[in-house]
Amino acid sequence: MKQSHIERYLSQGIQTLRQDDPQLFEILEGEHQRQSESLSLIASSGGSDSSVLAATGSTIVNVTAEGYPGKRYHAGCRFVDKAEQLAIDRAKQVFGARYVNVQPHCASFANHTVMQSLLVPGDTILGMSLDQGGHLTHGAPANLSGKLYKAVGYGLDSRGLLDYRQMRECALEHRPRLIVCGTTSYTRVIDFDRIREIAEEAGAYVLADITHIAGLVAAGIHPSPIDAAHFTTTCTFKQLYGPRGALIMMGRDADSIGPDGIRSLSHGIQSAVFPLMQGSPEVHSIAAKARAMGRLLEPGFRDLARLIQANASELAAALLARGYDVISGGTDNHMVLFRVPPGLSGETATRALEYCGILVNKNKIPGDYRGAATTSGLRLGSNTVSLRGMGRLQMQEAVELIDTVLHHARSTGQSGFELDDSIHGQVTERVRGLCRTFPLPYDYGAAQVRPTADAVQIQAALTP
Repeated sequence: MKQSHIERYLSQGIQTLRQDDPQLFEILEGEHQRQSESLSLIASSGGSDSSVLAATGSTIVNVTAEGYPGKRYHAGCRFVDKAEQLAIDRAKQVFGARYVNVQPHCASFANHTVMQSLLVPGDTILGMSLDQGGHLTHGAPANLSGKLYKAVGYGLDSRGLLDYRQMRECALEHRPRLIVCGTTSYTRVIDFDRIREIAEEAGAYVLADITHIAGLVAAGIHPSPIDAAHFTTTCTFKQLYGPRGALIMMGRDADSIGPDGIRSLSHGIQSAVFPLMQGSPEVHSIAAKARAMGRLLEPGFRDLARLIQANASELAAALLARGYDVISGGTDNHMVLFRVPPGLSGETATRALEYCGILVNKNKIPGDYRGAATTSGLRLGSNTVSLRGMGRLQMQEAVELIDTVLHHARSTGQSGFELDDSIHGQVTERVRGLCRTFPLPYDYGAAQVRPTADAVQIQAALTP
C-alpha cells in the first residue's frame, strides 16, 4: 500500500529527530524502554497506543482554532472542525451524554472551569478532604479551589467507606453552592444518585470528577454520574487510554437554566471553557481524543474494563492474605490502598520498589499522622498491567514481589533505604520476566481486542 502524505511526514519526523538531535532521541528511546521493562501499578497511569500517539503528533497541531466548530476566529479550520465534532459525537456515545466539551487541557482545569461557570469567590463548596481520598481541585487549601472558595470537607466513616451521612449534615449546615464528588484513592462504588438527593435537599449543584473510574463508567461496570450529577469531568488518559486532556460532560441538566437565570448550564460551560479560561484549544489532542473515544466504542473494551476490576480485586485479596491492612477491606474499582509495614514510610517503600522496577505511589491513608510527602500508605492501580493482558496469577506474583521488597527493605532515614543485592537482583529479574511475557501492546488499543491471541489471553486472565 502506498504511503500517505501524513505517514511519510510522521516517519520523516522520527528519522530527523534521530539524526539531528540524538541527545533528545536517546532520552525518548530510554523512556520508552523504561516503560516496557517496568511493572507499573500506578493508579493514575494507563497507556496510549501508537494510533493515539500518531494523532497527537500529526500536522493538525499547526492549526490555531480559537472558538468552536463552525464558529472559529481563524481561517483554515475545516478539518479541525470535523475532528472536534467527531470527538464530541463519540464521547456522547461512550458516556451517554447530551453535552460534551472536548477542549479542556486537563481534568484539574476542567474542574476549575465548572466552578468558574457557577461560583463567585467566597462561595461555599463541599468536597472530599484530600487526606480522605479527595483531589486538590476539590477544595484543598493548597489549591486555587481552596483559596477562591470557602471549602468544607467530608470523608470516610470508621469502616473506610464514604460517609454520606456526614456529607448530608455538612451540606445542610453549610449550604454549599457546589458539591464535588469523585476521588483519587477511594476504592469503593460511589452512589451518585444519593449525592444528587443530598444536593437537591441543600440547594446545590453536583460536580462528579470521574477521572479515576471513567473507563469503568464507560464500560457500564461502575454506576454513571452523567444524569445524576449536573456536571461530569474526566481526564482522557488513565483508564480511557487516550492523550493528556479532559472532557466536561452533562446529561439531563444540559438545557437547565443556570444561576444567571438566562443561559443554560451547558451554555455556561461553553463560555467558561472559551473565552473565560482557555484560548486556542490543543487541536492535536482533540484529534487524539476522537481516536481514543473510537477505541472505547469497540466491543473489546468491556473485557478490558472487567479485567481491570478483577485484577484490582486480586491485588487486594493477595495483600490481605499476607496480612496487610487494606483500607476498606478491598476494592470495587481499579485501586487498592494499604498501609506499609512498620519501620517504613510510603515514601521509603515507593523508592525501594522502584529500585526493583515496580512502580507504585505513596498515598495518605485515613488517620495518617504522616504528611503527604511521606505518608503511611501505598496506592496500587491495575490499569497498565491489565492493558498488558496480565491476570490473576500475575497479580499474585506482583504482590509476592512487593511483599518481598517491603519485608527486606530497611529505612536509613530521610527516605533512604537499604536492600540486599541478592533480593534486588531476584525481584528485578522476575519483574523483567513478567514484562517480557506481557509486553505493552502499543500496536493495538485498549478497545481493539479482537478474536485473536490477544483476546484469548485476556479471556484466560479473566477466568478463575
